[in-house]
Amino acid sequence: MDVAGAAAGLLFLAPLLLIIAAWIKLTDKGPVFFRQSRVGLDGQSFEILKFRSMYVHLGDTTGVAQTVANDLRVTPIGAFIRKTSIDELPQLINVLRGDMSLVGPRPHVAGMQAAGMHYEDLVPHYGFRHRMRPGLTGWAQCQGLRGPTTDRTRALRRVGHDFAYVQNFSLWLDIKIIAKTIASELVSSNAH
Repeated sequence: MDVAGAAAGLLFLAPLLLIIAAWIKLTDKGPVFFRQSRVGLDGQSFEILKFRSMYVHLGDTTGVAQTVANDLRVTPIGAFIRKTSIDELPQLINVLRGDMSLVGPRPHVAGMQAAGMHYEDLVPHYGFRHRMRPGLTGWAQCQGLRGPTTDRTRALRRVGHDFAYVQNFSLWLDIKIIAKTIASELVSSNAH
């Protein structure tokens, strides 16, 4: 399902992806893609692909400095592609490579913090979320648990949803999450 879905998505979205890539190149010098090491299945690292949404000289490849509202590091095109989640679409390539699935816990950078603490210190058994491939979308995201993780309760709820997904994984749940993601992220533009 992952390979077929990612391949179909890349073919269907190819014109949009090419337009966005050209727009990024025309509006700011630097690479089209942002690459960053993330933690995936069984705690193994992989390189995630996203459309670059920040100025090259202001970006943070470590992921320590999370994006905030009205972040001056974000380019004008970057603001648009982040709001619509278009910046995430190159991760379909990660799905084809086998680094990710269409659905699963969103991949974090190693040592990611929430509420001023490392997730590993904040959440007991945090590594449980790595029992599945990370996803382009996930149960937490389609429940509105996206954005900065400065609030402890929100961070705990997000990882709790990841745990629930790992425990209750099914094809039907994946279909439901994909449908909710399309409705909330793409159609209504509620992305953060």
